[in-house]
Amino acid sequence: MSTAAQTLLLTGNHAVAWAARLARPKVVPVYPITPQTPVLEKLTDFQAAGEFDAEVLTPESEHSVMSACIPASLAGVRVFTATASQGLLLMHELLHYASGARAPIVMANVNRTVASPWAFWPDQTDSLAQRDTGWIQYYVESPQEALDTVLQAFRVAEQVLLPVLVNLDAFYVSHSLEPVAVPAQATVDAYLPPYAPEHRLDTARPESWGNVVTQDMYYRHRQALEEAMARVPELAAQADRSWAELTGRSHGVVERYRCDGASTVLVTMGSLAGTARDAVDAMRDAGQAVGLIKLRLFRPLPAQALRAALAGARDVLVLDRNHSPGAGGVLHQELRAALYGMADAPRIHGCLAGVGGVNVPPQRIVGFVQQALQRQPQTESQWVR
Repeated sequence: MSTAAQTLLLTGNHAVAWAARLARPKVVPVYPITPQTPVLEKLTDFQAAGEFDAEVLTPESEHSVMSACIPASLAGVRVFTATASQGLLLMHELLHYASGARAPIVMANVNRTVASPWAFWPDQTDSLAQRDTGWIQYYVESPQEALDTVLQAFRVAEQVLLPVLVNLDAFYVSHSLEPVAVPAQATVDAYLPPYAPEHRLDTARPESWGNVVTQDMYYRHRQALEEAMARVPELAAQADRSWAELTGRSHGVVERYRCDGASTVLVTMGSLAGTARDAVDAMRDAGQAVGLIKLRLFRPLPAQALRAALAGARDVLVLDRNHSPGAGGVLHQELRAALYGMADAPRIHGCLAGVGGVNVPPQRIVGFVQQALQRQPQTESQWVR
């Protein structure tokens, strides 16, 4: 078993599996589903080779997967799982239970179109539909960022006792192949000490979990959950800084790209950020003052960081690879709410770009910017291709 740092050619899925191996979880329930299946396959390869000391379970459905994750986490061990699309939707009921039980599970989700009709392309509607379940949500751009974020997610989850969803776009990230710096096991062990919660299911120390409560007790429980969420942006930033000290890699919570002096700023999440960077470079070369904000932490939404990052911009163009029927682009609407009441707030334009996995090349993004600047901002997100 190699414990030294190494650079490997990995897909996003295999980078996630490597991160899970390095985090040393003890229980890993997973159900295979396209395009997440390679995560499970790689973890079972590690286990067969004697390189992964965890109990890997393959229950009959994703609902059962999360039903296994929650009690394992409450027993006081580190838990990892992975899913995609319909699998995540099947877990929905249990996602609320996990956050309410304050179980710091980390789950990788490969963003894929939701049925019906049936498709397999990158689309973030599956995870964004879970934004009110009490799970922290990260969105990553590359296999390297996927590996780093899974490890950071465990650190943040176990500090606030909340579960975390790490989202990577189907195929554009899950199956793309690139050199990935895999840290040494000793580096991860120093960053992520063993999980040893004070409260856990233990026959030697009886406690009750999930009992029926009064209205006031439930009210206070939800307040405590919200207070934990409020700590996440700073803890996520701290986790990223500590990781940078160990590895030299930092991804931030909100990334600014060529935003100094920018009058127009693109805002997006996930793999679309890479394409948007190329568009920004092309527009800068053409003399246009355009920048990019990549939002890595979506829930809780780091509203203050977004306000600071967008201060001075005249126009903001949100690129959403998702669709909420009746509301439009989720990030567009969330950003409008976050900037409401901001002094000299920028005009916000929303584009439904890449929904269902539609390809959005850089030149099309340049066109979206030109079109948006020629019209007044619309409350509704605009369909673009």
